[in-house]
Amino acid sequence: MLEEMKSVRVRVPATTANLGPGFDAMGIALRIYNTITVARGNGTDPGEMASLAADLFFQASAVRKFDFHWSVEGDVPRSRGLGSSVTVRLGILHGLNVLAGKPLDRQEVFRLCVELEGHPDNAAPGAFGGFCIAPKSGPLQRYSVDKELAFVLLIPDMELETSEARGVLPSKIPLADAALSVGNAAAIAGAFASGDYRKLVGCFEDRLHQPYRAKLMPFLDDVIAAGCAAGAIGGWLSGAGSTIACAALHRPDKVANAMIATCGLESACAVVVRADNAGVKIA
Repeated sequence: MLEEMKSVRVRVPATTANLGPGFDAMGIALRIYNTITVARGNGTDPGEMASLAADLFFQASAVRKFDFHWSVEGDVPRSRGLGSSVTVRLGILHGLNVLAGKPLDRQEVFRLCVELEGHPDNAAPGAFGGFCIAPKSGPLQRYSVDKELAFVLLIPDMELETSEARGVLPSKIPLADAALSVGNAAAIAGAFASGDYRKLVGCFEDRLHQPYRAKLMPFLDDVIAAGCAAGAIGGWLSGAGSTIACAALHRPDKVANAMIATCGLESACAVVVRADNAGVKIA
């Protein structure tokens, strides 16, 4: 019986969000994972992130609170713009939901994660997999991503907190910059919806956030340009950074080598991954 379960393991994929102009609204799930184990009983202090997630779950589900402890293992690095906080929050929420007998459905758990995150761009693909368009108002749209499309991630050995990356954003932007970004975001949505990834060429240019965040990562534009010169369709700052992502249909290894050679960092790695189309899975 589900209500008699003592522990559960939840696998959650990493995510790359924004995709340039799709600021706070677009994301893709990637085949890099964290696994969160949630168990009944006392343990160490669960910490603020897990405690807030638990409080919200018990409030929304009307389930009587019970003690729990949790742990995380996996390959999603912290504070690198790959949705590590979503892996923890979704893992905790789904773990508690299973231990409580699943009073909430998948959509309800997703909405709780968005409330905790403050924006849906990572939470949506983390929850459902694939490429997601998740506006703050309006229905979520999800499309599977074909394995022909590779994602090359340059992951610096440096953390970049989302709060710091948001702190450099202006309160207003020029109308021309907004218009360019809106047009590119629409083109990205159309390309993923149709599965014609060649139409992504030239669509990742953004003027909403990346030019301002480049102050924190002065190598950003050069790395994207190097990836494109090596054959990538385009590139973007993954989430708030510090990871930089490029999409490629051919020779992603060549793109990865070019990105590493250009970044000028003493410590960084480049990995090639495909999209995850499943989202959260109870292990």
